[in-house]
Amino acid sequence: MKSRTKRLVALFATLAMTASLLAGCGGGSEPTTSDTPATTDDVAADDAATDDAATTDDAATDDAAGDTASAGDTTSTPRNETLYFAGQQWGTINDWNPFSTNSNNPMCIQQKDSSRTLIYETLFMFNMLDGELYPLLGTEWSWDDEAMTSMTVKMNPDAHWSDGSALTANDVAYTWEANVKYESSLGMDFPNYVESITAVDDATVAIKCKLDDAGNPTNPLKVQQLLQQMYVMQKAYLETVEGRNNSDKEAMKLDKMEDLVASGPYMPFFDDDQKIVFIRDENYWGQAASMWGKLPAPKYIAHVIYADNNAGQVALEAGDVDVCQQFTTDVQKLWEEKNLPITTYIDEPPYGQCATMPSCWMNVEKPGLDQVAVRKAIAMATDYDQIIASAMSNQSPTFTDVPRSTMNPTDGEQAMYDHDAVKDLQFAGNDIEGAKALLDEAGIVDSDGDGIREYNGTPLSFKAECPKGWTDWMASLEIVAASAKEIGIDIQTYFPDQNTFYDDITTGNFEICMNSPSGSSITNPWGRCMQFLSSQYADLEVNWSGNWSQYRNDEADEILAKIPLETDEATLKEYYTRLNEIYLTDVPNFALMYRPELFYIVNESVWTGYPMKDDGSNIPPTDCTDGYGIAALYNLTLVE
Repeated sequence: MKSRTKRLVALFATLAMTASLLAGCGGGSEPTTSDTPATTDDVAADDAATDDAATTDDAATDDAAGDTASAGDTTSTPRNETLYFAGQQWGTINDWNPFSTNSNNPMCIQQKDSSRTLIYETLFMFNMLDGELYPLLGTEWSWDDEAMTSMTVKMNPDAHWSDGSALTANDVAYTWEANVKYESSLGMDFPNYVESITAVDDATVAIKCKLDDAGNPTNPLKVQQLLQQMYVMQKAYLETVEGRNNSDKEAMKLDKMEDLVASGPYMPFFDDDQKIVFIRDENYWGQAASMWGKLPAPKYIAHVIYADNNAGQVALEAGDVDVCQQFTTDVQKLWEEKNLPITTYIDEPPYGQCATMPSCWMNVEKPGLDQVAVRKAIAMATDYDQIIASAMSNQSPTFTDVPRSTMNPTDGEQAMYDHDAVKDLQFAGNDIEGAKALLDEAGIVDSDGDGIREYNGTPLSFKAECPKGWTDWMASLEIVAASAKEIGIDIQTYFPDQNTFYDDITTGNFEICMNSPSGSSITNPWGRCMQFLSSQYADLEVNWSGNWSQYRNDEADEILAKIPLETDEATLKEYYTRLNEIYLTDVPNFALMYRPELFYIVNESVWTGYPMKDDGSNIPPTDCTDGYGIAALYNLTLVE
């Protein structure tokens, strides 16, 4: 078992190298500000980050290693003032515009369940560890009535913009109006749940929920989600951008916003096709006693744009990367065999905080897969232990450790349903004889002796797909296919390019596919149950949202409609227990593994003090950047 003490032994072994590195950086002059705004990163929480690509980019790796800043050199920053990332930026950024649909700039712009708030900020921060919202620009929020038809948010009076002007409720209201007016992704989604957002006064925001025909809010959970997802933008700046674009909707989405005004702890500093750098705002409002009480420790946030995962891992091992968001096979070998000062959130398998469940989705509209016995037999036969041991190199709990359900393996969600009530419906996998018996009982047999069972005279033969290059997913589907063969079901794997794959699953043009539901969110586990079971998504002509199995169940739909309006915990537990009974009985899809929402590997040769499980900080392993995970930046210290 790895421990902080053991990591420090490895760390001391590298101190000579680090001391030399810091000595080379310490005497440099301050870099001058570039006219080019700093670039940001891409989403490497995507499973494409599991690519086992080949070559390393030596130039990029060298660029990350302990640059010495010199006058006028904006590409270099002192190593002992810079926190380096890998696995989050895979190309040159396009803009700094939160309304854009093509920014390729997620280090700055990533409005998700745990929004990234290095530059733009949200009202609150989501903490995946406890499912709570933590204050940021807003200090508190509350429903105005038991029916949850309206909400009041109080603003932090200390908050101000990077130009020094006060950040008020008027900025929040105008941001909402602009998102709706210019039809950003957020502005297209949330008006289904939010009627209006207005400023009562400078310090008070009023949010009115959209109501259904019966006078009930359409979805209070989605209203709460907006609090930690919408970037608040400056009203005066938005008016400037509107002016130069004549308030044209498309032009507003294409504006690069390189002259941005923001409220976060960092601002753009430098970017090109090799590297991005943010610089700390020394006047950041968050150093007020009402917020963090100090500035984040790193002066610079930097990300070299590596050619592939392999290049990023080489840089991580060399100490040129501090925080790595990449899947690394047998990650424990980095400290057990290579004796490197590298660690993960958890000391032992699964090493990371798993929060999502890449699943096998079976299209129930396809003959054969429309039969529960066929779907459940495939699920029962699959060897999950082999998937977890090989495809995930044990970086997932087993389904014996955490029995399958619609819940992620966090303590909070696991407590929200009755495990005993669904115990008899569970299957741990590799149950070949049980799966055969289930099919035999259903009369689905191999009548012609060719080794493949038939249903209504047609052999049970299916194609299972995921994107080419997503190696752990590819390996998982190969194991599903091999297990199915043992029970007389023919599954052939198919690995198209990513665009073809997404076209297939969003249009229902597949038989079996692998895809992930959402991870941690203020709307979960309801949101994930929607993705697993709601027929709402089955009716979409192009479906990016969920229920790719196209499963329909009236009772599940009724329960899913009730949950957002229910506050009694006992009743919610009943609802979630019943949803899990439906899920495990009908098996429209089944999880193949548990998986971190973000991979989190840190090298402690330069910086230390990163969040670790059970360290008492309650800071989630969201790479020091997302949701309440950004609190980690205030705890980091230099290795001495």
